[in-house]
This record gives sequence, C-alpha cells and structure tokens, in this order.
Amino acid sequence: MGGHNHLRLLDCSKSLQHTSSKDSSYIYRLHTRARLSRGQKGLRQDLPPPLLHHLHQHYETMSLHEANHTNFWNGTPWFIHECTIELDSNYRRIALFLIYLFIFMVGLLENALVIWVNWRRRHSANGVLFCIINMSLSDLMVIVIQPFFMMEVTMNEVWLWGRFLCKVTHLIYKINFYSSTFFLAFMTMERYLSLTRPSSPALFPVAGRRRWLLCGGLWVFSFFMALIENVHVDLLEWDEPGCYMMPEYNHIEWYVSVTFLCSIFQFVLPTTVIVTCNVLIARAVQTAPDVQGRRDVWLVHVYSLVFVMCWLPYHLVLLLLNIDDLNPLILSCNAFEVLYFSFSVVQSLTLFHCIANPILYNFLSKSFRNNLINTVVTYIPRERAVDQPNSLNGGGTDLGKQRKLSDASTSQSDVAS
Repeated sequence: MGGHNHLRLLDCSKSLQHTSSKDSSYIYRLHTRARLSRGQKGLRQDLPPPLLHHLHQHYETMSLHEANHTNFWNGTPWFIHECTIELDSNYRRIALFLIYLFIFMVGLLENALVIWVNWRRRHSANGVLFCIINMSLSDLMVIVIQPFFMMEVTMNEVWLWGRFLCKVTHLIYKINFYSSTFFLAFMTMERYLSLTRPSSPALFPVAGRRRWLLCGGLWVFSFFMALIENVHVDLLEWDEPGCYMMPEYNHIEWYVSVTFLCSIFQFVLPTTVIVTCNVLIARAVQTAPDVQGRRDVWLVHVYSLVFVMCWLPYHLVLLLLNIDDLNPLILSCNAFEVLYFSFSVVQSLTLFHCIANPILYNFLSKSFRNNLINTVVTYIPRERAVDQPNSLNGGGTDLGKQRKLSDASTSQSDVAS
C-alpha cells in the first residue's frame, strides 16, 4: 500500500548522524529499511541523496582501527552482505494484488448489501444493528480505495495520484483501522448487556442524543488516532514518486510511541472486550432454558477467533519490528528481512475483516436474510410480487417465537429483529 504497506521508512539521513560508526548492524538495518524491502543487496544508487551521502560518509570516516576490524569483501563492508536469504518481491506483489482485488470485489458487494438492507432502519434500530451499520460504512470506505493500492503494488510502489490522494487514502485506511474495531467492540458489549441485563439502559439507545454523541465520539477518536500517523505521510519524489511516512525528527521514539498506542487501542483493549463478552454470551446462551439453537453457540467463539486471526499476525510482526527498532542487535539480518518482507502481506490480510464481518454478523442471521429478501421483493413488479409466499418472515405463528428467542441467539444481528 505504498505509504500503507511499508510506512516504516526511517529518517535514515538524520538517524545516521547520531549513530556510532561501530554499530555496523544498526547502519545496515537503516540501510535495509531505506531500501523499502525491494529485495536489493548492497548500496543502491537510487536511494535518496541524503541517505546515500551519509552512508558513504559513514564508511569514509571509519577510523583506521575500525576499518582493520571490519571484514570487507570486494571493498564493501561485511554487514552489507550479512543477509543470505533471498526473497522474491515479484511473487509478493502478485499475491498482494490478488488479495486486494479479492477484498475489493467481495467486500464491496457484501458491505453494500448490508448498508442497503439496514439503512432504512438506522433511526429505529437497536444498538447492535446501529453498530453494524457504522462498521459496514467504515469497511466500505476502505474498500473503495482498494484500486489505488492495487495499482500502487502493480507499479512497484510508485504513486501517481498526487499528494492530496496520498494523504487522503492513508487517512481513510487508518480511520477504518480503528473505527471498525471500536464499533465491533461496542456491538459485542451491547449484545452482552441485552442478554444479561435487558432492563439496563443500552449503550446506543434508540431515542435521545446519547446514541449520536457516542457514535460521533467513536468516529472523532478514530480520526484523531489516524491523524497522529497521517501528519507524517507525504508524497516524496526521488527517482520515482512514492507515498511514504517519514517523520522529520526522532523517528525511533515517535514510531515506538505510535505503535504502542496502536497496539493498545486497536488490538489489546478491543480484543479483551470482544473475547470476554463473547465467552459470557456463550455461557448465557447455554444456560437459557428456552433456547433451541444451542448447536450454534460455537459461532460466538468463531467471532472471537476470526477477529484474532485477522489482527494478531499484524500486531506480532509490528511488535518484533518495534523490538528491532529499540535494539537492532537482537534480530539477525535474515530475521529482519523476513519480518519486513512479510509486513505488507500480514497488513493486507487484516483487510479480510471487511469480508468476514458482513458474513458473521449479517448473512448468518436469519432475520437479515429475511430482510434482504423483503427488500429485494419491494423492487420486483407487483404482478410478480403477489406470487411470493407469505412465509418469507417465518409465518405469523413463528414470529413470536423468533422474537422471544432473539435475545438468546448467537447471531449478533438477530437482536435487531
């Protein structure tokens, strides 16, 4: 994702000014990051001029003692050739393009259907359905900008759409990064409270300003968290234009702080809420005396499992890269190359939540499928609509039972029935 797939371009030229010439491994890692994981070895002449200048200056100013204790091969310091692993970036580009294309096609259809079916009930819907609508809006926003990512990957990270779209697409991506998770966590809490404390006030009540204040607060907070990173995203034109994140000062301190906040607010806290509430929901459903669909309790655990599978690999790689930033001597060059090579892949896999959420929280719900059929029927000519069976909603005798069991159902959107 250009500035999105490898938003870890260090401010190498300034970092090198404060780097000891003895720390060859750290110099190498700065150089590796500056290469943006394009699979090149040695000093590339297409690096930004400030980095090239400082790298050459670093080698030229090494003391005689340091030079005598540094192994050279064909006149090049050993740490430039420290990496022995060869990773094919062409295969990665093909995989990323196919992932983005699949997410765009399937996610666009799914989230458009979810919004289309539920939008008319947005003012009267309960808190669960209200969160689902906002979550789908967030996912649809990031899906719409997928073509930019696909083209950028195809052109080997070259950005051709100017500075404005560079910053806007990254901002949209990061807003979804937080807002989708926030609304999912609040939806899970709302579901848990509706099951265990039906008399207590809802987090997103149907009437009053509380719903809109809380909803607006989540969007504003997501925008603020995204803006912390987005202020350093810009279009940088060297040999080729690219959309990069490049803080001007104190990159290591800034990056560690931002990734720490990201891990806490986007993963640790939401995961704690989602997993805990889903476990309690499963227990409540199992002990409910009038629940017939206990075989579906496992779906609650699938909700937690899918969320963790989408986000855990990304945050693990991010944590390891963070550790490497704090102490470049811990990871070997090959280990760092693998981590940095895989970062864009695991980051793209996080977007599968845009496909998984509509399936888990909408299409598995019988009430949503009925609403989808009813919505489609309204667009069928009247002479054809009269031929549709009257049992689309499960029949009059079953409606009361469905309503009674909706609070015990494992499908999140069934609460909105």
